[in-house]
This record gives sequence, structure tokens and C-alpha cells, in this order.
Amino acid sequence: MQVLLGLAIGLLLGWAALAIGPHDDGTTPNGLTTTLATIGSSFVTLLKAIVPPLVFTAIVASVANLRTVTNAARLAGQTLLWFAITSAIAVTIGIGLGLLFQPGRNTSLTPDQGSAPGHTGTWLDFLQGLIPGNVLGLGASTRLQESADAGVTASTSVSFNVLQLIVVALVIGIAAWKVGAKADPFLAFTRSALEIVQKVLWWIIRLAPLGTAGLIGNAVATYGWTSLRSLGVFVIAVYVGLALVMFVVYPVLLRAHGLKIASYFRGAWPAIQLGFVSRSSIGTLPVTERVTERNLGVPRDYASFAVPLGATTKMDGCASIYPAISAIFIAQIFDVHLSMTDYLLIAFVSVVGSAATAGLTGAVVMLTLTVSTVGLPLAGVGLLLAIDPILDMGRTALNVAGQALVPTIVAKREGILDVATYDAATAENLFADDAEASSPQVVTAGV
Repeated sequence: MQVLLGLAIGLLLGWAALAIGPHDDGTTPNGLTTTLATIGSSFVTLLKAIVPPLVFTAIVASVANLRTVTNAARLAGQTLLWFAITSAIAVTIGIGLGLLFQPGRNTSLTPDQGSAPGHTGTWLDFLQGLIPGNVLGLGASTRLQESADAGVTASTSVSFNVLQLIVVALVIGIAAWKVGAKADPFLAFTRSALEIVQKVLWWIIRLAPLGTAGLIGNAVATYGWTSLRSLGVFVIAVYVGLALVMFVVYPVLLRAHGLKIASYFRGAWPAIQLGFVSRSSIGTLPVTERVTERNLGVPRDYASFAVPLGATTKMDGCASIYPAISAIFIAQIFDVHLSMTDYLLIAFVSVVGSAATAGLTGAVVMLTLTVSTVGLPLAGVGLLLAIDPILDMGRTALNVAGQALVPTIVAKREGILDVATYDAATAENLFADDAEASSPQVVTAGV
């Protein structure tokens, strides 16, 4: 209820900031917009800051616990298989909607209004993303900026590559597993560190109502709805696709596995709504992992592996629905005929290509990979950048929903899902403290 209230307040403040408008120079945002942006970005920054220690400690402890798990390789294989199955369904829907809505034929934009984006995705990104530059998967970038007052100034930003962090954690966890009893003190320290990190995380999560108000308010104040006029059909097609996957495909899969649909949405709601307003699967990762374990009944030892992996490679919104419809839009704008082979290439890139951009950020990178693979002009990507933040909210919500869905389905298929916890799922359980949360779970996968 606090988060819903924050969402409503954020919408009201966003519309107020939009009505006030920018300062006299026409470019500087007003004080209310700046305040909302600061609150929202600070909340997401705090969430992202806790991701590296959470992922590292959770995966190391999880892998080390695999000595008590039967058929751990089967669990991993089933997870990747269902990532691919759901992605294939999503991209098929995306292609169908692109052909149905004809977004490139129903727009006032022209090819000369496009421009190539600054960042593009390539298949080499996947291999490069797997090789850690350091033990924490950290990276730094320096940007030079020239101004009349200060001359040339340099700013350096530090970021982390979650895919590299997962690789490092997996290697260390396997090494601790192989070492045996000598690694017990290290594993005890890791489990203790994990409990501490989770406690800090829930302090941050309690700021979610404030963060939600800031994020959604800034989105409304910054983007409004004016940029939607020329791309209205395209936006409708994308959101229809997102809705079909989340509210039709996912429920069908849940029912096919004997799971209650309402329980899933009640349990996964905190992560889905945070993904919508934050537009960051990585920033939402701690909450996604928590709801998967606590609300949906997936054992921690499995969830701590599957959810971080899904946050980097499982993107039904950004890597399936959106690139498929966008590629068809760009082809129609530039009057390029797509053959059946091209549609198969789009599907292939969507199913396996998200891993190639796991070390990078944004659906734009995934889109450039799709466009370049099919041979479409990259300048067409620039036509869509103005409305990308508006689309990104729905895309990320679907990404997060899928990242919680697949581990739940796999756990049910393997007989390790706590069905009683799943059936009783409620968003309020996310914040409850209990002894079970601090005790390791034993996973036994069925054959």
C-alpha cells in the first residue's frame, strides 16, 4: 500500500512538474523535476550498490551447497531451456504484432530523421563479457568534456559487469566445493556476509515508496506524452505484446504446471512494479531474488543461481518483443522487404542474443544487434530513441516477471517448490523477518 501510494503521489508531482515547465532558458529542468530525479536515481543507485556483494555471496554459498543437491546440472539445464522457450514465444508474438499493426506504415517519421546510436551490440560482446577484467567484474570509463569556462575536463565512472561477476562467483564457489573441508571457514564467512548484506538490502527496500514516487514523477515530468504522437501505433503494438506475454502466456504456463495465477502475481508484484518504475532489471535484482524465494517458494540455493542469471540473459521485453517489432518498423520505414529467413534471424537473435549484450546496458544495444544481423540501417534506431524511456518501463516489468517465473516453473517441475508458500504468496511477506530466512535450505531435484 505504501508503494501504491508513492506511485500515485509520484504521478501527481510529475504532472505538476510538467505543468510548471523548464526554466526560462527552455532546457534546465525546474526544481521539482530535479528533486524527483534525484530521489529516484538515488534509490536505484542504492539498489545497484548492493547487487555486487549480494550476487557474489549468494552464488558462492549456493554453489558450495550443491554438494547436497541431486541433479544440480539438470536444474541449470532446465533453467536455460525455459529461458529459451519463453523467449521464443515472446518473439513470435512480437513478429506477429509487427506484421499486424504495420507500425512503420502508420507514422509521420521519415528515414532522414533517423541517426545511428552511439552504442551498438555485437556477438563478440558475449565472449568479452564472459572474461572478467578483475575479481569483482568492475569496469571504469573516462569521458572528456570541453567547456568555455573550465576547458577540457575528464570524468571517470565505475560500473560492474554482472555477467562477469556471476562467472567469478561460480568459479570461486566450485573451487570451494572441490577444496572440501578446508573451505568451510571461508563458506561460513560467506554465509554470514550474505545475511549481513540482506539485512542492509531490506533497509534500502523500505525506501521503495519514496523511490517509486521519484522515479515515476521524473518520468512523467521529463518525457510527458508529446513524443508519442508520431509513434503511437508502434507504442501500442509494443505494449499489446508485453501485455499478451505477461497476462496470457505466463498465466497459461502457470496453469499448465498446476500453479495458481493469482498467487504468482501477488508474490511477484513487488519486483514487477519496481522494475516498471526503475527501468532496471539489475537494480530490481535484489527484490526479484527475494520475492522468488520468500513469496513464490523457490529454494534459496536454486534461486540465488537462477535469478541473477536471468537478470542478465532473460529479457522477454527488451530482447524479444521490442526488437522484433522495432526491426519490422525500421524495415517498413526504409522500405526493406523482410524474407522468411530474416524473420527466423530475428527470432534466433532474440532467443540467444540477449546473452551477447548481458555486459552492456539498455534495450537499444540489443536492438542494434538485431538490426545489424538482419542487415537493416542502424539509422532507423535513432527514430525510436525519443520514446525509449516510455517503452522501457513496460519492457523491464516484463523482464522481471519472466525472471521470477522461470525459476518457479522449473522448481515445480523438479518437485522442489514449496507449494504451500506459493499458494499463500502475498507482497507483505517480503518484509517479514523469520528464522527460516537465515537458515540454509536443502534442494533435491527430481529425476
